[in-house]
Order: sequence, then structure tokens, then C-alpha cells
Amino acid sequence: MLCAQPSVHANGQADANGFVEDASVQLHNRFVFERIDYQKGDRFKTTIDGQALQSSTAQESGYGAMLTLKSGFTQGLVGLGLDAHAYGALAVNADDIRGGRARYLAKDSQGHVRSQFGRVGAAVKLRMSSTVLAYGELRTKNPIFNSSDSRLLPETNRGFLLTSTDIAHLLVQAGHFTGWSDRNSRGGNFDLRANYSGTTGSAFRFVGGHWQTPIEALKLSLYWGQFKDNWNTFHFGAAHSLALQAGRSVDLNLNVYRSDDTGVAKAGPINNTTWSALASYRMGMHKLGLGYQKVAGDTPFDYVNRGSIWLDNAMQLSDFNGPHEASWQVKYEADWSGAGLPGLVSGLAYTRGSGTDGSRVGADSAYYGAYGQGGKHWERDMMLRYNFIAGAIKNVSLQLNYSVQRANSAQSLMDKNFNQWRLLVNLPVVL
Repeated sequence: MLCAQPSVHANGQADANGFVEDASVQLHNRFVFERIDYQKGDRFKTTIDGQALQSSTAQESGYGAMLTLKSGFTQGLVGLGLDAHAYGALAVNADDIRGGRARYLAKDSQGHVRSQFGRVGAAVKLRMSSTVLAYGELRTKNPIFNSSDSRLLPETNRGFLLTSTDIAHLLVQAGHFTGWSDRNSRGGNFDLRANYSGTTGSAFRFVGGHWQTPIEALKLSLYWGQFKDNWNTFHFGAAHSLALQAGRSVDLNLNVYRSDDTGVAKAGPINNTTWSALASYRMGMHKLGLGYQKVAGDTPFDYVNRGSIWLDNAMQLSDFNGPHEASWQVKYEADWSGAGLPGLVSGLAYTRGSGTDGSRVGADSAYYGAYGQGGKHWERDMMLRYNFIAGAIKNVSLQLNYSVQRANSAQSLMDKNFNQWRLLVNLPVVL
């Protein structure tokens, strides 16, 4: 998944006009419909009123509203500010069985889909020069602790975040977080949780940054993070865009993760190096990409928060991150504004992974039994998106995704066989 890097440009405290004067309020409206049809006998399981049930179809739809208030900073050497948010969601489809996966909607303690849910949060912030220290319910954006916003509502974390752009061309981040709210959570400050092992930790801390190098269009990133009593993770990233003649260009992207267990190692022994590379060629409205990804380790590449994976082969349905897995992808994108249809974008991608081997995972590992030997699978993704660029509904976007995944028995312990339809509508409003 190629993610945009945070900007290294920001206004400093010298530009502060006041707490109210620089304040902004936005209401982001979102509608999501998703249907998953399992194939080859695969099903998902849910429990309702103590009864274990299975279904070959998962279907959810809902409306989410995200109200965000961002204050300005008070004037002076050190500026004070406050950010607050209120998230709410309504279930449009409240089928308890088909909605049992709860990818978008919340469930009660008996397994019934809730008709509505939401949560609120706030963070105080201090700014000196171009350095901001914030504490509270926050959303982060970096390759090892990234807040996902790919469902109905975004996830948030509770803790400290320091962001600085005081050094030219360099963005520096450091954070210490002790709580988590999932995307369909009704509350906050739950224990941090690993995405694949399911193990928890009381804290995650990180430091790192992004550097716009003197070489034109070359950006580098380096991060270190620690999931307490689970693992340490290093990340190195590089992105370069080379402009050619006649509107053509070549984009190169590299991501490398290195993880080792630490502390009491709740997830078990971890010794994992995972990397991906993607090369893309753009010519006019067309863009063709070819990517490769490799996991070197007896355990999968795992991460905290739903979006803390910037590997290029992390696709719509699968991350292609199984132990010892190698995968490649080919993708094509078209920006139809070059054909007289501004705002219309389409994309096709095919990704195939093989060589997954979970047989070397010991019984003391949280990943024991999760993967077989000789696992392989493939995924096909199709996307059509339209952004309204003018008129009363300017900035409204409509996106339709259709994805298919097929896996053999050794792989389908983690990656099931299914077809997925998803419709996403976004309507941001600045108040």
C-alpha cells in the first residue's frame, strides 16, 4: 500500500492569529456498503445470544458522521490549542448474522448489531516555533503507528505526540501511546492490540521522521518503534519520482521493516525482515506498476493499529505478509481527465503470493497453527472512483471496489476464499 508521507511544511507559532481566529470545523459524512460472498465452502463465525453460528455471506451498510474541531493557537512564545472530535454511526443494515463480522458496525455483548454507536475525544496542544506537542485522543500518520481511516469511522489512540518541522526539509515525530479505540469502538483507551497475533501491550512508543533530500523528488524516512513486551520495529522508506519528457515519469517506492521480540515477548520469538518495492511508469493518463514483496522470518509481519503497514503489496483483502511469503503484483491505473472525464479514476491490480510456511512456528508463539506449509493465494482488485470537482457537491467522492481472493488450504487458515463488493461515499463539509 503506497501511502502519502506527511508534509514537512507547516506554519509556525509566529504566524498564530489566535485560538478562535485560526479555528476550523469540518463535518465528514460517509456511507459504506459492503457484501462478502464466501466461496469453496469457507464461512465466517459469529456468536449471538450464546449460540455459535456460521454464514457464507457477510453484509453491512452504515452512515458515519465525523465532526472535527481544530482550534488555532494563542499568540505568544508558546501557543495553546485544543482539538476535539465527535464520531457517530448509524446502521443501515442491522442483520445480526450477516453483520456478525462487524467490520464497520458495532455489536453488543450478546452479539447483536447495534443500531447506532459513537465516541468523542479531545487533545490539548502546545506549539513553540514549528514544534507541536499534543496529548489526548489523536490520529497518527507514519509507517509504524498509523491510524486507519478505511472503514466507517477512523481509529484513534490516547497518548503524546510530538511533531516538529523546525529543521528545513525534515519532519520529526515522536510518540508514546497507552490506549486505543478501534474503528467500530464505542469507547476509548483500550489496551493496544497487535493486528495478527491479537496480543496486547500497555504502550507503544516511536521516534522517526521524513526527509526531503537535496536530490530532486527523493524522499527518505526512518522510524523506530516499540510495542511493549512484544516487539521492536525499524522502518526505512524511500520514494523517488523521475520526470521524463512528453509527460512521462517513473516512480520508485521502497519499504523495509525489521522486527525483533522484546521484553516478555507475549507473541513469542520474532525475527522478521519484510520489504517491498514498487516501480511505476506513467504516460499521460495511464500508469502501470510492478511490485515485489518478501517476508524473511518464521512469523508473519505484524503491526499495531489497523493501518501501520506501508508495504506495497498490502492490498484490499490481504497484506501478503505470511511467514516466508513472496508476492508480486501488477497494477494499472487510469486518470480519465486526460480523456475529457475530469474526476474519474479507475484501477486494476493482480497480486499473487506463494511460499508461505508456518511449519517452523513453535508452540510458544501466538502465531502457532495460523499458517500451513506451502501456502499460496492470489487477489484481484478493481476500483472505480469519481470525484465531483465543481458545483454544489464539489469534493463529494463515489468509489466502487470489487475484489476477489482465492487461496489453497495451507493459506486459507488466514486468507479465506471470497468475493467482495464495496461502495464508499464521502462528503466532507467545512462549516
